Amino acid sequence: MEDCLFCKISAGEMDTDFVYQDDQVVVFEDINPQAPVHLLIVPKKHIADLNNLQPADNELIGHIYQVAKKMAAEYDIAESGYRLVSNCGDDGCQSVYHIHFHLLGGRKLQWPPG
Repeated sequence: MEDCLFCKISAGEMDTDFVYQDDQVVVFEDINPQAPVHLLIVPKKHIADLNNLQPADNELIGHIYQVAKKMAAEYDIAESGYRLVSNCGDDGCQSVYHIHFHLLGGRKLQWPPG
């Protein structure tokens, strides 16, 4: 997607400091953090939102969860706890229509979230 912000970021077309990357995902700090640790895990494959996931994407989603687990350990929030969130659609507050996951932690998170 030529005009997709996260496609440009994941392709390295924008000046973004990745804290992790591999052949499937990039991870970087959110520009508007909502917790002491707030990372975005973004697949390199463009998928607009959760409603557009296909069975062929199951391995990618599993990989994203493994990356989240790895990053939680590296940021020392695995033991205390963290939240992994993916917003979907306007009412779900999705602001960039490229599937991505927010890894939040480093403080006691509130419930319900919204």
